[in-house]
Amino acid sequence: MAARGLLSGMGCLFEMPAALGLVSRPYSTSQTFAEVLRLPKTQLTKLVFPLQELQRHLLPESRPVLHLKTFDPSLEDIARAESFFTATTRNRIEYLSSAEHLDHAPDLLRPEVCFIGRSNVGKSSLIKALFSLAPEVEVRISKKPGHTKKMNFFKVGKHFTLVDMPGYGYRAPEDFVNMVETYLKERKNLMRTFLLVDSVVGIQKADNIAIEMCEEFALPYVMVLTKIDKSSKGHLLKQVLQIQKFVATKTQGCFPQLFPVSYLLRAGHGLVRSLCCGCQQVCA
Repeated sequence: MAARGLLSGMGCLFEMPAALGLVSRPYSTSQTFAEVLRLPKTQLTKLVFPLQELQRHLLPESRPVLHLKTFDPSLEDIARAESFFTATTRNRIEYLSSAEHLDHAPDLLRPEVCFIGRSNVGKSSLIKALFSLAPEVEVRISKKPGHTKKMNFFKVGKHFTLVDMPGYGYRAPEDFVNMVETYLKERKNLMRTFLLVDSVVGIQKADNIAIEMCEEFALPYVMVLTKIDKSSKGHLLKQVLQIQKFVATKTQGCFPQLFPVSYLLRAGHGLVRSLCCGCQQVCA
């Protein structure tokens, strides 16, 4: 039953309004990404497609199926998505405002993507990495869990808005459930949700709150596995397989492919950027 829900939701994951007018958007490769493209294939795969790199460590005779290429942008697609996150005079990327409740949120027509996760999962670090080509955008990172207390809205050019949600669990805002539940349920221009899970410990009890909300409101969402540099390859593979099984058997709206990232290794960020802007459709 879950598989049918996933298949029907896959189209929603990539849909972005044609009115965005991004189909023929020109782009240029940043110096950083150009350097990545010059790396040996093994190193390039590790940084750009970390799940594919992880697949190499499975024994061929017992190799289970990892969903590697359900979402499979080319390097050109990833470079084009990077240009959406590059600040220029024509592509302004900036912090807009913060809100404790939905009725205080900016009234915007452009599509939104939101990032949600447990306190200290690495959410702010990931968002900071996504905005690394827009140095004027300040995303605060704190070693103390629960630093983000409000919904923070960031403008990504004229294309979409990125929303940094408060973390749940330890030191979460007292009205977290009401704040986030209302946003997820009623925000009409929310196109997709990125649910961050700590790859070291896997899905925790607190994560089920966010998963249940996404499922209840029939939201298209993806799971991003953070801190992949903190585990051995064996432990990480075990977590990936367990979470993939959970997604396949316990969810209806979660995309089957997982997206591992590392802030320290700068790995996996290009795929997340591509997902943000629906790179396979609107950037093609």
